[in-house]
Amino acid sequence: MDKQIKIKNIPSEVKIQKPDDLQPDRFNPRNRIYVRAVKGLHQLLRQRIGFIGMLAFMVLPWISFHGQQAVLFDLFEQKFNIFGLTLLPQDLTILAFILMIAAFALFLVTTFYGRVWCGYTCPQTVWTFIFIWFEEKFEGKANQRKKLDQREMSFDKFWRKSAKHISWVLFSLYTAITFAGYFTPIRTLLPELLALTASSYAFWSIAVFTVCTYGNAGWMREIMCLHICPYSRFQSAMFDKDTFTVSYDEARGESRGPRSRKQDPKELELGDCIDCNLCVQVCPTGIDIRNGLQYECINCGACIDACDGVMEKMNYAPGLISYTTERNLESSAERTKPIRGKLVGYLLILIVLCAALVMNIAMRKPMELDIIRDRNQLYRVNFDGLVENTYTLKVINKAQSAQTYTVEIKGLSHYQVIGKLSLHVDAGRSMNLPLSVIIDPYDLNKPVTEFTFVIAPIDNPEQQLSQQTNFFKGR
Repeated sequence: MDKQIKIKNIPSEVKIQKPDDLQPDRFNPRNRIYVRAVKGLHQLLRQRIGFIGMLAFMVLPWISFHGQQAVLFDLFEQKFNIFGLTLLPQDLTILAFILMIAAFALFLVTTFYGRVWCGYTCPQTVWTFIFIWFEEKFEGKANQRKKLDQREMSFDKFWRKSAKHISWVLFSLYTAITFAGYFTPIRTLLPELLALTASSYAFWSIAVFTVCTYGNAGWMREIMCLHICPYSRFQSAMFDKDTFTVSYDEARGESRGPRSRKQDPKELELGDCIDCNLCVQVCPTGIDIRNGLQYECINCGACIDACDGVMEKMNYAPGLISYTTERNLESSAERTKPIRGKLVGYLLILIVLCAALVMNIAMRKPMELDIIRDRNQLYRVNFDGLVENTYTLKVINKAQSAQTYTVEIKGLSHYQVIGKLSLHVDAGRSMNLPLSVIIDPYDLNKPVTEFTFVIAPIDNPEQQLSQQTNFFKGR
């Protein structure tokens, strides 16, 4: 075979890279990855998903529901508002179910389609590509950015670098303020920030989150995915031969080598890979997918779009790099079955958890009642010879509007009450109502009599909540 192969009619987008132009060693922290822009189906999908996620992140704090911020995680008040659902520390089971559902949904998706969470929806990925977009606007494409970094400092380089970093800082600040708006009412936070009257906690939180966003998306980027994120380390426990991952078809692509579009690769004893290295240049973590599955791969599909573009220009079939499974690559006879035991197991667990969450929310009362007795003195006999028991009713209002509750006693007769039988509780708050129940001992047949406190909102008396307790007569 003639080793002197002429390269003709190769489009500029498929330019063969010289060794000096290849990506630097990604494991060297002093080197930097210059991610090349690429267009294609998967990148369009990633951009659309990222846009929807970013829009939801930016808009949700501004949405009102029943006169309150729709999504608010108030740590100081110890309550979470999620579109009419107020979660208090007493609702830990609901929060636990939500976290378990998120975990098993991640397991299910990872088992079926690999690290698509990382490639399409992870905030680190979304913010990194936004920062790269700013970088491209001020410094140009990947090769231009690399050349700019190699140049001596000049006015052109200074203003481009300054504009890029200023845009990064401003976007990081905007991100931090929005993030703080999930924990502090954003409609009051912004005026307080502008008037410099916000709490020191708010200023410090925004400052720290601004620095973290700027550092993670601007400087660390793939370092977060390669060395810090734990997900990349334990994902292999969920992978199997039937997991769809971004993979290179070695049987079809090897041996690699440049050639003209008019030449038949079989005559040159070459595979379909023309060794253009575009798959490496567009990878946000700087890996070569042709070396096999690697934990650094975030399944973003950028290399698929780049390779499919090259295959189209070379008049080859697409799919040299594609979402496929190890089993599909090993054998054409035994293909991957989408439905298998592990996936069904994860799906069943997910369905059970979702059903449990729905049941918990449906059975959840918008109020809670706790009865606290005086442990030091269970009962006492007053000057009239009547028996008196003292109780403290702790009423928790889980609704998102203030409520006035009425108190009723069932199971006792001929009793007197010292204290109020109504209570006003603000939204998401708890109030204590002390009262005493007095009964003539001759009206009681047992030393201990069970009875029930019943509370109900005035505007919705059918929505009742009861709690059983005891009345002590003594000897």
